Amino acid sequence: MTMRDTEETLPNPVRPAFETPSTEDGVIVNIGPSHPATHGTLQIIAELSGEKVVRADVHCGYLHRGFEKECEAHTWHTLIPYVDRLNYCSALINDFAYCDAVETLMGVEITPRTRYLRTLLSEYSRIADHMTCIAASVMELGAMTAFLYLMTIRDWIYEHLADLTGARVTYSYGRIGGLAHDLPDGWLKRLEEILDEYEEYIGRIHGLMDRNRIFIDRTRDVGVISTKDAIHWGFTGPILRSTGAPRDLRRDTPYLAYGELDFEVPVGINGDNYDRYYVRMREMDESVYMIRQLIEMLPEGPINVDDRRCTLPEKERVYTEIESLINHFKLVIDGPQVPAGEVYRAHEAANGELGFFLVSDGTGRPHKVHARAPSFVHMGGLHKLLEGYQFADIISTFGTVNMIGGECDR
Repeated sequence: MTMRDTEETLPNPVRPAFETPSTEDGVIVNIGPSHPATHGTLQIIAELSGEKVVRADVHCGYLHRGFEKECEAHTWHTLIPYVDRLNYCSALINDFAYCDAVETLMGVEITPRTRYLRTLLSEYSRIADHMTCIAASVMELGAMTAFLYLMTIRDWIYEHLADLTGARVTYSYGRIGGLAHDLPDGWLKRLEEILDEYEEYIGRIHGLMDRNRIFIDRTRDVGVISTKDAIHWGFTGPILRSTGAPRDLRRDTPYLAYGELDFEVPVGINGDNYDRYYVRMREMDESVYMIRQLIEMLPEGPINVDDRRCTLPEKERVYTEIESLINHFKLVIDGPQVPAGEVYRAHEAANGELGFFLVSDGTGRPHKVHARAPSFVHMGGLHKLLEGYQFADIISTFGTVNMIGGECDR
């Protein structure tokens, strides 16, 4: 049976890699994986006709992390540092989505203070992630001043989160049933200062970019995808919303404290590179608006549930009570005993729907952990954004997709 016969028998044949041009004047080139803008793993095989991309075949490559299989060798608690490394631009969202899935399996309801704090920190992380994406995208078009402005604010956010978590980028701050610890003194005050500085700097970005003729010419009507195609290829998050579809899990299936907040879901019109820039810029403003609401709503109280199935006892009790010592020992060595069953929980991450499908066999280690990573799904339809446009647009279009290698190769 030939490849052609095989393709005709399949309902959705796989696009074969191409080695020869389809036209006489065509030429096939490789972009990446050694190109610095392709993150060291992505390879795009493109057929060009002059400067136009006729066909594109995207290979996302491997980081050889083995995240999902590695999780099976760790307790439910000790694999949290691995979750951080999926999307290292907004690691806290990964933490909270995973912990939410485990808590659902265990029937654990987090405390009100933790619920509001997780929501606040998720939006704070979203701002940092969008800033990283926009900064890299505009820098690849030559806008170095805008890049430096955005990275200045992002680094203040990173330093601020390091003050809270004790780590930079990969925080390991989430806990099943709560958080590692409460806010330090003065943390909220510094948060309000950073939000004020954000508004000043983001105003400069709008002034530099929104009506910049070079920026508009390089982004408007480039990398266009329709709502129908975006849904067909499983796109979520800012890419889907840039087409005009107002799909957002925070509003459509509220979790944490999102059901109590007032916010809008920004959408685009054409689904092009400019709309993806616009949607992320507007989403950052909405995140600031939500954070300010959450600061006012944040209640006092404990941050961890009083449940010895998942919460470590206080150190003083561990040193003075044999029951607490045994409880501590069992949670550390054996891990929380999660009831047998399976669950899927999804959060609206910065790139789209981040879901965790967990299977428990009733022990302290997961039987299966699967991450529905938006970056991996988006790579399947990336060719739709590249074909028909200029060779010079490949890197700038790829930047608006914001592929994160850690979650792409799980």
